[in-house]
Amino acid sequence: MRMVRQPAVAGHFYPGLPAVLGRAVGTLLDHARGVAEFPPLTPKALIVPHAGYVYSGPTAARGYVLLEPSRAGIRRIVLIGPAHRFGFSGLALSSAAAFATPLGEVALDHTFDAGLLELPYVIAADRYHAPEHSLEVQLPFLQRVLDEFVLVPVVVGDATPEQVAAVIEAAWGGPDTVVVISSDLSHYLPYDDAEAVDKDTVQRILDLRWPLPDHAACGGRAINGLLRAGCEHHLQPALVDRRNSGDTAGDRERVVGYATVSFTETAHKEGHDDQS
Repeated sequence: MRMVRQPAVAGHFYPGLPAVLGRAVGTLLDHARGVAEFPPLTPKALIVPHAGYVYSGPTAARGYVLLEPSRAGIRRIVLIGPAHRFGFSGLALSSAAAFATPLGEVALDHTFDAGLLELPYVIAADRYHAPEHSLEVQLPFLQRVLDEFVLVPVVVGDATPEQVAAVIEAAWGGPDTVVVISSDLSHYLPYDDAEAVDKDTVQRILDLRWPLPDHAACGGRAINGLLRAGCEHHLQPALVDRRNSGDTAGDRERVVGYATVSFTETAHKEGHDDQS
């Protein structure tokens, strides 16, 4: 029997009706295109936030429009995000044939499963994917900015940077593959405190300095793995957008931080709540 992972947060983190969702994502992308600065190379990786669209949608959209110039050539998305509902050790794959959103289904690529499942810290566990919003909220954006693509979804539990990096490395691929890390930044700090903490976190990411401090980002383990892999592949990071829920749709007493960072491949140079 063909198993499809059904949406868990449609109608909560983002609109549940296809037409309404399509318009909402289209509006966010249109605004992002108006301010986008397209790099000469398509990003190999992105860090994007995963809150409700009214909070982090503008920041996420500014990253996703960077993929549009290569929309026909990007055929695989390696999507990695933190587990919010369960605590577990390692990283979890899904056995589903596809992930569904109100905009349709995205087929999963199981090419790498056998090799990854040989690693002692990688498991197949659909129960960790079923309620998880950190991956789901990225899919409608991807469905709008790309042509046909397949998905490698990974939920990260208690995992080391080396373990996450090994999974990223296994699925690295060529120009047809993009790695997307789903993560928010600080949680529930006053606005000015969050600004200071998030500015420091983003600078660490831009410097490829890992591991990040504890609680700097809810997807910190996934980010740490990308930063380790980024050092190996000489990725060049660039800040695309940073803001928090106090800048979008929330109050400024307890905010959640968001940032989008793009990473491009370069030649080696020496020295070198639904708010969340």
